[in-house]
Amino acid sequence: MPVKLAAPDPASLHPVAGVELGWTEAGIRKANRKDLVVIRIAPGASVAGVFTQNRFCAAPVQVCREQLAAGGEVRALVINTGCANAGTGATGLAAARATCAELARRLGCASTQVLPFSTGVIMEPLPLERLLAGLPAAIARLAPDQWLAAAESIMTTDTVPKAASLRVDVGAATVTITGIAKGAGMIRPDMATMLGFIATDAGVAPSLWRRLVRQVADSSFNRITVDGDTSTNDSFVMIATGRAGVRIEDDRDPRLPALTDALTRVAQQLAQAIVRDGEGATKFIEIEVREARTPGEAAQVAYSVAHSPLVKTAFFASDPNLGRILAAVGKAGVADLDQNRVQLWLGDVRVARDGGRHPDYREDDGQRVMKADEIRVRVMLGRGDAVATVWTCDLSHDYVSINADYRS
Repeated sequence: MPVKLAAPDPASLHPVAGVELGWTEAGIRKANRKDLVVIRIAPGASVAGVFTQNRFCAAPVQVCREQLAAGGEVRALVINTGCANAGTGATGLAAARATCAELARRLGCASTQVLPFSTGVIMEPLPLERLLAGLPAAIARLAPDQWLAAAESIMTTDTVPKAASLRVDVGAATVTITGIAKGAGMIRPDMATMLGFIATDAGVAPSLWRRLVRQVADSSFNRITVDGDTSTNDSFVMIATGRAGVRIEDDRDPRLPALTDALTRVAQQLAQAIVRDGEGATKFIEIEVREARTPGEAAQVAYSVAHSPLVKTAFFASDPNLGRILAAVGKAGVADLDQNRVQLWLGDVRVARDGGRHPDYREDDGQRVMKADEIRVRVMLGRGDAVATVWTCDLSHDYVSINADYRS
């Protein structure tokens, strides 16, 4: 069961002017399940994305990078679950391009204006005929209010669809932001999540939008981990349609901070939902590292703690074997770290200082915190002013079972 995460209320997901979504059951891997999404984007929108840093990247990732690098307008996205189309060589690339060409033909745009996305099992051929046969039904359902159905259609081992939405005032205009994501395992993004899409009706210059997508990813999807594995298919795309009457041309615009904050809030909600729905997760854990020399160093230490199987299994067992956290801090690769300046807090309990156990720490207090389903770990390095936060989950027996049975 996910940790304090319920399916979103469809009424809470606001339509974004200039974006329509449609879905269908194409039978890509299993019958009678939503598995194919088409997103149509109005002309004039800014579209930008960031993708996995895994060098064994999937065919759709390669095609998306090519299409976006060409600098043309993007008019549609097509997303399938059930097959990652990764590790499929030239055949996989041809299938991704054929998908773009067929959707473009049906929507009346160029194939270079379509971006493809896939998720699912790696090293299996994309069932192209089934995917293409499903496109007419997905197109027929295109409508602005299909965000929840789209979120359901991109799930793999997710137990809950992930979507978020808000409306905020940006200058004199009200702007809508809505997004969906999927992911539960193979989560340690180096750019984004397995799949994430956010749209707004604000208008932003393309060059600035490309910078914003990286900034938003770094503050959200690049701060989560479930199991330390980076997918072959990680993709995060943001769409700005410009239909709200707001147009931001450069980073000197005083309205930009409000828009950036709102985009980040939606992205963080989606990213944290992925952790809360992590495969087999029973606990949601926030790891904050403070007093580092640089933000990168703080994130490095936070991820060392978040990735440690010993730390994650201790959280699952509610076992305050907290020396495991200090060991993870020590192995993070900070060569000149002074252990005598490190402090460790577990929730409201001060665990360690001056290189050892705090004299007031009692194991009963540590266990009390660890029994909760939401836990905060705070590490003070005593080296500077930089801060970073990472969100993760525990590692349970169910994680092993889910992944052992993934292809069955």
